[in-house]
Amino acid sequence: MKIAPISPLLFDAWVQMRQDLWPNYAEPELRGNAGAMLASTSGKYFVLIASDSGRPIGFAEAALRHDYVNGCETSPVVFLEGLYVSPAHRRRGVARELVDEVAKWARALGCREFASDALLDNAPSHKMHAALGFKESERVVYFRKTL
Repeated sequence: MKIAPISPLLFDAWVQMRQDLWPNYAEPELRGNAGAMLASTSGKYFVLIASDSGRPIGFAEAALRHDYVNGCETSPVVFLEGLYVSPAHRRRGVARELVDEVAKWARALGCREFASDALLDNAPSHKMHAALGFKESERVVYFRKTL
């Protein structure tokens, strides 16, 4: 297995994995967001692709956040925006390697905290986060009102 920063050659595979992770979002929106991350020169985003025999099998997307991050006490904080491993390659350490590489990037930028989130009902994600060393910090329910 190889972990490397995203390259333009793997863009379409990355977008497909994003669609697998977030099926409720339209492909053009996911493609546009991915393109914006890849084109950004701010240093805010970090995207890694895991591949096996040259075939993409997973990704991690992280962002450097300077705003308040729930449950964190420092700034900046690296935030795991997305983590995906294809079903056939799960439970083989791929997610751990991706997260470890994101943590290295964050430490090099002076981050002392690494944050993430998951929906309240996403128990498999909660379990994976715990296995990767994340500790639950708080639970939040968001509200909105149409005006």
